Amino acid sequence: MVETNLKQKLSDDLKQAMRSGDTVKRNVIRMLMADINNAEIARQKKLEDGDILGVISKEVRQHHESIEAFKQGKRQDLVDKEEAELAVLEGYLPQQLSREEVAAVARKVIAEVGAEGPRDKGKVMPVLMAQLKGQADGREINEVVSELLSS
Repeated sequence: MVETNLKQKLSDDLKQAMRSGDTVKRNVIRMLMADINNAEIARQKKLEDGDILGVISKEVRQHHESIEAFKQGKRQDLVDKEEAELAVLEGYLPQQLSREEVAAVARKVIAEVGAEGPRDKGKVMPVLMAQLKGQADGREINEVVSELLSS
């Protein structure tokens, strides 16, 4: 059985968190590992590091949404809990690209696939999403591509 690097790192970090009594990190990693397992069962195959980054990105997005909801509900205790978990999750993601960096990669992909206008977005997005997996939010990539193709 081939273990991916990221999955092994999560497993090692879980053991370390349990030893040190870091309950936030322990709970977040357990939740992540369960999500990864569920994704593997759904796909009926082991996930690669890129796919695992996708699972982590999804969790990060959900935490951001929860934080906003809790802020509107004036539940600072829950905001603090979500932010602590978010910090742990973001530690497993690669450095996020700036909007300019996303635009630079998008321009290259647009040139490669020969996209000329908004109707060619379907050619650009799958290639770009694969290249930037885990490095930028999908919504931001979508906005950048829309801007570049409409200009």
